[in-house]
Amino acid sequence: MQARLNVRADPTLPEFFRVRKRRRELADTWTLELEPGRPFGFLPGQFNMLYVFGVGEVPISISGDPANPEVLVHTVRAVGKTSQAICALRPGAMVGVRGPYGISWPMNEAAGGDVVVAAGGIGLAPLRSAIYHLMAQRERYGRVFLFCGGRSPELLLYSAEVRRWRSRFDIEVEVTVDSAASQWRGNLGVVTKLIARAGFEPSATTALVCGPEIMMRFAVTELVSRGVAPERVYVSMERNMKCAIGLCGHCQYGPQFICKDGPVFSYAKIERQFKVREL
Repeated sequence: MQARLNVRADPTLPEFFRVRKRRRELADTWTLELEPGRPFGFLPGQFNMLYVFGVGEVPISISGDPANPEVLVHTVRAVGKTSQAICALRPGAMVGVRGPYGISWPMNEAAGGDVVVAAGGIGLAPLRSAIYHLMAQRERYGRVFLFCGGRSPELLLYSAEVRRWRSRFDIEVEVTVDSAASQWRGNLGVVTKLIARAGFEPSATTALVCGPEIMMRFAVTELVSRGVAPERVYVSMERNMKCAIGLCGHCQYGPQFICKDGPVFSYAKIERQFKVREL
């Protein structure tokens, strides 16, 4: 059973944490390290609501290491007023945090079998904590595959860290881009091509997928066509969340609320809605 961890007595009140470090990842994307002031436990795949004084709050996945609760890490793309304000915060600034919220990636259920992690674009951020978990507890899993896709080499998230992951011998990492200049020596094409040729055992595989919805749609189709059971294919549906506790209704997805019933869902649970484009 997937897990939920929420240690806040009142889920509507933020705590205020100090920004410790700020690092630019892409032209419009920054990673912030926060000092919680207390151990901040979370599970891979959960999210927080981040609040900036006088601006507002937005849901952001936790992108750090679950084994290091002393540091709270979020990677944020500046796409709106609030996320732009978060990306502009400097070390020493204060940011409000509500959470952690949501259902985690199924790390316990995946134990004993192969694991496929498929990320598109900034979708690698919600998967990063799961990758840390897989690497820290590598002996619990079979073969581990990480497939990362992006529009171009310059838009690949955590590129230096991905290179370090590729140097490991206990995880298979492949990177692909839609287009690149002539000096690019990596794969060209979509993530589904990497999935199609990977040597995992479908009957004993758990897949974790996050990225643009069209990427997830094709990745899920490829995984299921390879023989991975729909109930063992998981996607993160992070969108339209406003309150994070299932009260406002903004993130209703069929009979589910993404904030409290997700954001991680098995494909079997949401297959009907998932097939409806732009739902």
